[in-house]
Amino acid sequence: MSADAYAVIIVYSTSHAIRIEKLLGDQGITNKLIPVPRQISSDCGVCVRIARDDVPAAQAAIDAAQIDIQGIHEI
Repeated sequence: MSADAYAVIIVYSTSHAIRIEKLLGDQGITNKLIPVPRQISSDCGVCVRIARDDVPAAQAAIDAAQIDIQGIHEI
């Protein structure tokens, strides 16, 4: 995953981030928990990093699991 080709999923809590990390991993979507980038504010200190190409599949999986997120931001 190159530095300019990823997106971050901003969540409301660390427990949501961990749930999403497992959910996406189970779906075969490569992801990683990282600190929220400085340019993005959040109530939670961690977010989930994914490849930009995986955004549609990740959004569909999160919607299907009914996990509430703040948003997905391309970085």
